[in-house]
Amino acid sequence: MENTNVDILLATYNGEKYLKPQLDSILSQSYSNFRLLISDDGSTDKTKSILEEYSKKDNRIVLFFQKENLGIIKNFEFLLKKVEAKYYMFSDQDDIWKENKIEKSIKTLEETESDLVYSDLEVVDENLKVIYESYWKLKGIYKKIKKYNNFKSLYLNNFVTGCTMLSKKDLINKFLPLPKTSKYVLHDYWIPLILSQTGKITYIEEPLIKYRQHKNNKIGSKKRSDEIKTLDEIRALFIDVKKQHFKTFIENEDKFIDENVKTLNKKALTYYEMLEKKKNINFRNWVLFFKLYKYEEFGYTVQNFLILNIPILARFLFKFKKKS
Repeated sequence: MENTNVDILLATYNGEKYLKPQLDSILSQSYSNFRLLISDDGSTDKTKSILEEYSKKDNRIVLFFQKENLGIIKNFEFLLKKVEAKYYMFSDQDDIWKENKIEKSIKTLEETESDLVYSDLEVVDENLKVIYESYWKLKGIYKKIKKYNNFKSLYLNNFVTGCTMLSKKDLINKFLPLPKTSKYVLHDYWIPLILSQTGKITYIEEPLIKYRQHKNNKIGSKKRSDEIKTLDEIRALFIDVKKQHFKTFIENEDKFIDENVKTLNKKALTYYEMLEKKKNINFRNWVLFFKLYKYEEFGYTVQNFLILNIPILARFLFKFKKKS
């Protein structure tokens, strides 16, 4: 296995506080035959000097400094186009990789003859104290992953975390360019979704990353709805997320190989646009709702059904829950 090359893609931006421990965890991996490709997106703190310091000590590090801020999606796309190795992985700038992450990922991918593998994460605070042993169980996606783990179950909601993935260079052109119009459809959603149409994705139940949570996280373990106070705000968020999902799918329909899926994308967008106008109750397209939510957990499906289609009842239940 040591003859296999890996390119690790790390996009940095003002990450000085946690960058060194992350770099140390990558460079001390049990599997050492890799390049660490780092693209800094115009940091204004000490990130650049830290990267230059480390690159002088380890020739596996390849640095790129962007003259203009690209944003996370374009920055990762830039790195994807630099991949030369057989496999590639993504890395965030503030986590800690467990020492066997690369080795375990490659072994799993090759033994299962998969196109992409991903793992669970251990959720920790900024001082690396364990908050939750399993990110999957925290987010309520553990049963869904164990039961389905395929394109149909990824279609409505993503359950793959980008910093845990390993995939093949030969497949990159299947999903490039990355969509750039939605803040809800990022690379870690798009890549497994597109590859799972014809390829095999495999999960590693073991957490291979310490997933650090802190106030500067761009994307972390919190739900976007955690800080919203009213049900109407939650409903508006749910609708906006799905509208952006399906708009993105339609804008990039050439990446979907099934004509039925392309048709479903358009029907789903129309459905969520219709829901915006239904403030109290909706009786239309319930069949479509349950088709979209077929692979979701029962409790999640019921909750979404009430919030989206019977908000007048959901408001009552929401107030009752807040009082109790």
